[in-house]
Amino acid sequence: MLAAARQAIADATAFDPRDINRNFDYDYEAYQEVKRHLARLIAAGQLRLAMELALELMKQGSRQVEMSDEGLMTEDIEDCLSVVLKSLKTCGLTANEVISWCSAMLANDRVGFIAEESLQSLRTHFKATAAE
Repeated sequence: MLAAARQAIADATAFDPRDINRNFDYDYEAYQEVKRHLARLIAAGQLRLAMELALELMKQGSRQVEMSDEGLMTEDIEDCLSVVLKSLKTCGLTANEVISWCSAMLANDRVGFIAEESLQSLRTHFKATAAE
């Protein structure tokens, strides 16, 4: 499952360097496959692995957005990340783990706006929880 998820991320975020700064085609179906893999991992109790893959998606996906003209795949990336973000709201991980992951996600976003509001909100929530 892990290899298939990584391959789906690679397929989804691929682009031809000759198309940089253009409105190039991308593999929408591969993004749907990434989301399915992340959801399956979470359902199987592998949230930390899903978080690791989400970070990989952020790195590669934000590069794809950066290289495109209009960043049309931004919503697809956010849709994939939504399953992980939703799970983190009710997970059993420590506040520090979630805060650290949110910070890493934000730091690895090359364009500075992919799921930014959701990540900031989640990080703020867990910071408040940690302070209690």
